[in-house]
Amino acid sequence: MICKLERIEVQSRKDMEMIDITAEVERVVAESGLCNGLAMAMTTHTSSGLLVTEGVECLERDVLAHLERLAPKEPPEGAPGYWHNRYLDYDGRLGFNSGDHLKSILAGVQCVFPVENRKVVRGSRQRVYFVEFDGPLARSVVIQVLGEAK
Repeated sequence: MICKLERIEVQSRKDMEMIDITAEVERVVAESGLCNGLAMAMTTHTSSGLLVTEGVECLERDVLAHLERLAPKEPPEGAPGYWHNRYLDYDGRLGFNSGDHLKSILAGVQCVFPVENRKVVRGSRQRVYFVEFDGPLARSVVIQVLGEAK
């Protein structure tokens, strides 16, 4: 039985950005010695997400634009404001990124893939994306593998 966890750093360069981490997930699986089991990836941040979708640039733009429409950085004029965007008396910080947290909830923070015969099982067009909503920042993603050894 193998149970390994690896942390990877993802450096975003923009405020909102999709970064393909498929190769990193596959590398962790390949180096783990896992033959059959599961691979899970999770962002450790509340204003980022993980998505699985087709790896084409036009779809990346569509995803980001749609999430921004659903949870804009600032609520539209005339709409109620975000309760989080204020001084947070419980930790002394200024909350300003409620829309980014909402995007994270919509996108999700993890994905799981089966592993069979030492390979991540995914559709031919599926890619794993780390999605930045509040960058640019250095972020952490944890990748864990669990299952049978070679």
